[in-house]
Amino acid sequence: MSSSVDALLDLPGITVESCLEVEGYVCIDVNILAAVSECPHCQKPTSELNQVRSILVRDLPTFGKPVYLKVPRRQFYCRQCQKYSTEKLDFVQERRLHTQRYEQSIYQRVQSSSIEQISREENLSSEEIQGIFTYVSNQMKKQTGSQQNASV
Repeated sequence: MSSSVDALLDLPGITVESCLEVEGYVCIDVNILAAVSECPHCQKPTSELNQVRSILVRDLPTFGKPVYLKVPRRQFYCRQCQKYSTEKLDFVQERRLHTQRYEQSIYQRVQSSSIEQISREENLSSEEIQGIFTYVSNQMKKQTGSQQNASV
């Protein structure tokens, strides 16, 4: 699309391919700009794509509408160590279906409201809101613990 749309989305290394409104929500098809990925096993760069599967990831709403990003999940093959790995993305944790900023927003909103209220506002189950809240809380505890250990 255009660099102004990319700037509005504000996800480094990502470009917007298309945007579509469907049944009350916005679906943004994105592409990853990097041609290579670092192998998590041997830390060598690899560009040999094995497969690409897209996933839908919930992001912060825009113009009062829920937003889903259609994100390509790229699996690479590393010739150095002969292993497959799925590319890590800066804006969504592995095995999560929400962007980090969306999960942070849910966490902060639950602190000043209730799980039931946020569940209604976001049209998500109470269990999903509770899961996001617990996940972010645990991540923050891990970060705090590792920061305290580093300063000792």
